[in-house]
Amino acid sequence: TNTFQRGDAREESYYTNLDELIKKMAAILKVKNIDITILPKKTEAGNPDFRIWDGKNHITGYIEAKDPSISNLDYIEGTEQLKRYCSTFPNVILTNFYEFRLYRDNQRIAQVMIGRPMIARRLHTPPPVENIDRFKEFFETFFSFSLPKVRSARSLAIELAKRTRFLRDEVIAVEIEEDGTKGQKQIIGFFEAFKKYLIGTLTEKQFTDLYAQTITYGLFAARTRANGDFNRRLAFDYIPNTIGILRDVFRFISLEDPPKSLQIIVEDIAELLHVTDVKKILHEYYSTGKGKDPIIHFYETFLSTYDPEIRERRGVYYTPEAVVGYIVRSIHSILKTHFGLSDGLASQEVKLLDPAGGTMTFPAEAINLAAKEFTTKYGEGGLHHWIKKHILQDFYAFELMMAPYAIGHLKIGFILDELNYNLSDDERFKLYLTNTLEMEEIKQISIPGVSSLSEESHLAGKVKKEQPILVILGNPPYSGISSNVNEWTEKLLKEDIDGCQSYYKVDDEPLGEKNPKWLQDDYVKFLRFAQWKIQKSGFGIVGMITNHGYLNNPTFRGMRQSLMKTFDEIYIINLHGNSLKRETTPEGGKDENVFDIRQGVAIALFVKNKEKKESLIYHADLYGLRQEKYDWLDKNEFLKDNYVQIKPQSPYYFFVKYNTEKIKKYLDWKKINEIFPLNGVGMTTARDNFVIDFDRFKLENRIRLFKNSKFDDEELHNFFQINKKKGWNIRKAWEMLQSIPDIELKKYILPIAYRPFCYRYIFWHDSVVWRTVRRVMSHMLKDNIGLITHKREELNLKWSHALITSHITEHGVLSSKTTNYHFPLYLYPNKEENNFKNGLNLMLFKTETRHQTRKSNIDEITFEKLKITYKQKPTPEEILYYIYGVFYSNIYRETYAEFLKIDFPRVPFTSDYDLFIEMGKLGEELAALHLLKSSKLDSPIAKYQGSGDNDWIKKVTYKEDEQRIYINKEKYFEGITPEVWNYYIGGYQVLRKYLKDRKDRMMDDAPRYCRIVTALYKTIEI
Repeated sequence: TNTFQRGDAREESYYTNLDELIKKMAAILKVKNIDITILPKKTEAGNPDFRIWDGKNHITGYIEAKDPSISNLDYIEGTEQLKRYCSTFPNVILTNFYEFRLYRDNQRIAQVMIGRPMIARRLHTPPPVENIDRFKEFFETFFSFSLPKVRSARSLAIELAKRTRFLRDEVIAVEIEEDGTKGQKQIIGFFEAFKKYLIGTLTEKQFTDLYAQTITYGLFAARTRANGDFNRRLAFDYIPNTIGILRDVFRFISLEDPPKSLQIIVEDIAELLHVTDVKKILHEYYSTGKGKDPIIHFYETFLSTYDPEIRERRGVYYTPEAVVGYIVRSIHSILKTHFGLSDGLASQEVKLLDPAGGTMTFPAEAINLAAKEFTTKYGEGGLHHWIKKHILQDFYAFELMMAPYAIGHLKIGFILDELNYNLSDDERFKLYLTNTLEMEEIKQISIPGVSSLSEESHLAGKVKKEQPILVILGNPPYSGISSNVNEWTEKLLKEDIDGCQSYYKVDDEPLGEKNPKWLQDDYVKFLRFAQWKIQKSGFGIVGMITNHGYLNNPTFRGMRQSLMKTFDEIYIINLHGNSLKRETTPEGGKDENVFDIRQGVAIALFVKNKEKKESLIYHADLYGLRQEKYDWLDKNEFLKDNYVQIKPQSPYYFFVKYNTEKIKKYLDWKKINEIFPLNGVGMTTARDNFVIDFDRFKLENRIRLFKNSKFDDEELHNFFQINKKKGWNIRKAWEMLQSIPDIELKKYILPIAYRPFCYRYIFWHDSVVWRTVRRVMSHMLKDNIGLITHKREELNLKWSHALITSHITEHGVLSSKTTNYHFPLYLYPNKEENNFKNGLNLMLFKTETRHQTRKSNIDEITFEKLKITYKQKPTPEEILYYIYGVFYSNIYRETYAEFLKIDFPRVPFTSDYDLFIEMGKLGEELAALHLLKSSKLDSPIAKYQGSGDNDWIKKVTYKEDEQRIYINKEKYFEGITPEVWNYYIGGYQVLRKYLKDRKDRMMDDAPRYCRIVTALYKTIEI
């Protein structure tokens, strides 16, 4: 051909020739209405090069063309690009203009060679045409394809998912990077509008997902309203006038000029829906009992193909039907018993809101239950009027994300269809696209194509600010670090607003928490919003399932008191299932979450009566396997008999069952941080691998190498494997070290208590340590001892969080799940800390000098009280050792186990001086054991055995029958009882942790390990 003979032809140069060839084959085979769309690509993403269709509805297939110089199509078959095409589209041709291969449903079903590329390359002339009859058969097979009619919801979900994934990854993700055509600018406009007005943290990647799913489910919703032909251009006509934001999206998709690549894949999705009787499939799915909620089951199937990771990350996005049913039935019952509304949710007086609507699971259940109540009592004759005047007028929902917003409208339409109510063009369910936690309404939008966002915002704003609400229900999002931080939410949480007490105070005093960040969790803000709305209404019900952390975490004590002041009755079912805390049943059995998440959850019902009453709190626990919890929720109605009344007390106001007398006694004692006023968290380096080491000389050499390095910043990070951290600058750290002579670097290398019985070395300097905690740790540079404990425990472990030390400490010394606090016994003058900053090594100071200036860190009131009680003043050491003895008392640990996990441990000082001294001696003996200074360790019970010179710690194995710990196949420690092997201090199994941290290192401190084993054995004896 002329194209070939030019000699400078590229792949695209042959497109016209292939276009002509396809048309000729269609004419020969008498195939009518052939329309060929050519889509040259700028990248390997995007659609195939050719689409063959009839120009309206029916898509025959796609052709991916490669340059004629590419003779190895086997290689192309293995590329990700072709795999994407063949897994997404059911009828695809691959060609290099000589060879043609046809793929049907991801399988190669035919191939034909019509010319020899070798002739073209060697003779520089077009090769003769061959296999003409086979070529005609090949295209006859290609042209004969039509999408098979989808007959099951599962098949439809999978086919839609494949195409939506392609739309997201190969089309929208590519188009949003471009900034050329009007269509591309329109997509970017959507992104900017959603980011500016709805989701401030929205990334381009998140937008491509949001936009792709919105298009697919917008098409899906439109198809359910279309009885005849359906395609991309017709979709807009079937989007209700009342859902403005979806019409904005589809005005662009259907009526304007979206990028060609977007048109192609949207038309493919539209054709799939065109050949599917969507309404029939969903109604059959519903009627055959495959699920009460066919839309959500459909969406679950869709997500498992579309993006399994999103399905895994969905967390509590889709609430189990058993949970939804229990909450809705409970609200229905309370409306009857507490508010005199005999029709429950069917009563015209009920105004209902789901502030985190998602895919409308809760409103849908409420509609069904209300409709059942209405028809059972009054018959079906008035149902149509009742829906129009009650459901469409009085039920509301808010949703922030477009995909669930579209699906939510689809679901409500389906529910109403089941009730024989068809929404007219001027009707809608009052589901609004809005951020519940943003009170400021969106003004007129300047970005073209999304003007309805402001109208949607205005309608939602009226509900937020003006509409009295009787029922608020749902499953709000859980996000420890919330992106919903604005002036209004800060005021909502932190101020007394409209009669709702601030969450940041308790008993009219500020919380006093250093970092009450958990009060910023989204679910807390949604609960606060619901509380505020009901308070403004004067009475009502809130029914939600949320993170259960607020029930007994001390940080939430102000929140609990506030809820008690607003609501007259609170009913809580703690569903537990917290794998983060390793929750088990009371019998020690398996306890599963009702969601696929690790955070435990609870159902809460908050009731505010028309007349204020004394607040009554009821609580229930539900442990066990997931299905057991579902079964209980399905079978049980709202009954007070299922709950136990509890009486939350100041200062914590716990919403869990505690022994009232026991906790009252416990709270009378002083907390450890009140006894030792100067205390603080252990230090945090943010780069342990760089500033901490087993070997002080290696550490010194590493710091010296860093200090003298000529690397740039990026090279410093890479060479020394130092992670970047916001707020810390590696160049500034390097500059700070320049003032220290190399010879003096070792002065900053100190022993640090890193894990139980594990001391390492740290380069303790502000340049490279994130938090040196000098205020506390400087006092440990001289002769001193300190107590280590913690404030609260995140794991479901027996309390054992106490250890003595004579060194500075790292924040995770007792647990990786909670921060540890250090309480020095003595305090030294600050001027000596300043000397250390100036380069002096305080460890060189004489002991006599240090003792002359130090003072006790024990609270004077405690001293005076004990002096009066004992008729003599105890020494600081006696007090510390008494406390240490108490903390290791099994009676103390078991009796107050539930309280020891929630705040600093409290100390019960005995009134018996002799008992005080006796307990102190036990504590002193324990301290000597734990500092490895006791003479009882001179005859260790453990021995290091085995032959040969293989002392590498490889695989740590404990064999109970032999009472041995093997570090490799040849060497082991013997004399290790199961009790000692399984002994925990804090969150660590001591002996296992010690060896695990030394994996692939030499066992060069076997005598020390034998002494540790003995110390634990003696501790258990005491």
